[in-house]
Amino acid sequence: MRRTDTDRRTLLRGLAGGAGLLAGQGFLPAWAQTGSPGLRADMPTLAGPEVRLTVGHSPFTVGGRTGHAFTVNGTLPAPLIRLREGQTARLSVTNTLDEDTSIHWHGLLLPFQMDGVPGISFPGIRPGETFQYEFPVIQSGTFWYHSHSNLQEAMGHYGPLIIDPAGADPVAYDREHVIVLSDWSFLHPHTILEKLKKSPGYFNRSRTTLTGLLSGDDGMSLEERRMWGAMRMDPRDIADVNGTTYTYLVNGHGPTENWTGLFRPGERVRLRVINASAMSIFNVRIPGLAMTLVNADGENVRPVETDEFQISVAETYDVIVRPVEDRAYTLVAESVDRSGMARATLAPRLGMSAEVPPLRPVPTLTMRDMGMGGMDHGTMDHSAMGHAAPAAAMDHRGMDHDMRNPDNAPAAMTVGVGVDMISPAPANRLGERPMGLEDAPHRVLVYTDLVSLTPNKDQRPPSRALEIHLTGNMERFMWGFDGQKFSEIVEPIRFERDERVRVTLVNDTMMAHPIHLHGHFFELVTGGPAGHQPLKHTVNVAPGSKVTFDLTADAPGDWAFHCHMLMHMHAGMFNVVTVRPLDRGAA
Repeated sequence: MRRTDTDRRTLLRGLAGGAGLLAGQGFLPAWAQTGSPGLRADMPTLAGPEVRLTVGHSPFTVGGRTGHAFTVNGTLPAPLIRLREGQTARLSVTNTLDEDTSIHWHGLLLPFQMDGVPGISFPGIRPGETFQYEFPVIQSGTFWYHSHSNLQEAMGHYGPLIIDPAGADPVAYDREHVIVLSDWSFLHPHTILEKLKKSPGYFNRSRTTLTGLLSGDDGMSLEERRMWGAMRMDPRDIADVNGTTYTYLVNGHGPTENWTGLFRPGERVRLRVINASAMSIFNVRIPGLAMTLVNADGENVRPVETDEFQISVAETYDVIVRPVEDRAYTLVAESVDRSGMARATLAPRLGMSAEVPPLRPVPTLTMRDMGMGGMDHGTMDHSAMGHAAPAAAMDHRGMDHDMRNPDNAPAAMTVGVGVDMISPAPANRLGERPMGLEDAPHRVLVYTDLVSLTPNKDQRPPSRALEIHLTGNMERFMWGFDGQKFSEIVEPIRFERDERVRVTLVNDTMMAHPIHLHGHFFELVTGGPAGHQPLKHTVNVAPGSKVTFDLTADAPGDWAFHCHMLMHMHAGMFNVVTVRPLDRGAA
């Protein structure tokens, strides 16, 4: 990565006023329509003292096919909501569905009763009813909103939410485009989940073949092939659901529909990128155009120039690009398993396009993804491999040692049918390039590149440490925390109000898990400048890795804590964080 003082001074200037667009009616909100000149910070789409939203059924057409969607105000994605720091937000949501619904304001700091998680912070919105969310807006940045009910998010119930700062924006830009990435399937999400439970590899069409093993095209050594074979695992099991059923969208447009954002050569264009997918991690790049990342999860960071970044489910990244040529550029959002891409165009005029690069080779999982980042692979005991015994036999009698040894598990972990692997040596991989980008011939963003622009508010050392394991059984598509899924009797995670805690997430699975904590931001422990740890509300925990963050539990109430892979959450990787007392004067 390259940072320069000149670039930083250029970018960190107040935003002057300007003009923009008001959203019109139509199948797509104005902000998402091809050719939209782009919104400016002082021209909201849906705003004002009252915002009215209606959740309902709509047809949705992409790639020449039409399916059934859940939409807000009849659009997919939902309308852009634009608020301003310091105002009181009043958002009334009317449910015209024949089932309960909800809206969670992802990344917003608000009273827990307004957080929008049925059964945790409010009862949900019943058919025919209207619920009014009301809360003070105490932050600014790029956020989004989505349903927290019955997999509705996978069917289109999501949209962007931008909060403009009360004062001058420290990021200078001339034009803005909101880029909502998502995945769409004509299969109902409950059907997808049913297929995954019956056959976890149902959608995987990139399995390692016998020919690949014999030819060595998979890039693995003989030793590694023997280990994978002993575990009966597929080193190309990268994504549970992929391009075999998903169409990847930019602002509701499929890759052949070429959503286009306009610019004038020389302008600084701010791209607010939101991953609103149900199950898809994207690698984002604009060939021929450098990107300067200025904001992560709604929080400003020191500008850092890169050529590609990975954005996990529910994360947001803002980048500044400055195209100086009178030509088109392709924005590529390639799925992490290379089974497809979302694609858009940045251009001076409508109708222009640039070359669309082909999909790159499918990545292959490694020993590090198995949680062996700190082990000597050459001397590894093959009897330590998991998946050698049926999941039903994974108990204290059927498991021998290392990856399958419950005696090596933390005391708080429940080891049983819901745990088919324990990472023997999980590594901190925040400084490593993400999966599939290890050998990219250009700059790639890593978490350790993120440095908070302003000092962290709470710089007290943590008073205690907490370790939470992300666990699963791939063969049964069971997921949980510390070996338990939420449908079981699970004790909530408890914090004292204003307590400072160092939390370590250990991924004992071979799938990535974007972990999201409602109502709070946490500081990633990256080893960066003291007092400037990057703030995040969602962090991608790579397979077989561990992530540490510092949390100040300053928001009283009950908060959802879960994997944002929708199917993982629905299958059990969910818990409640409770912060007490609610009143500072209470006992």
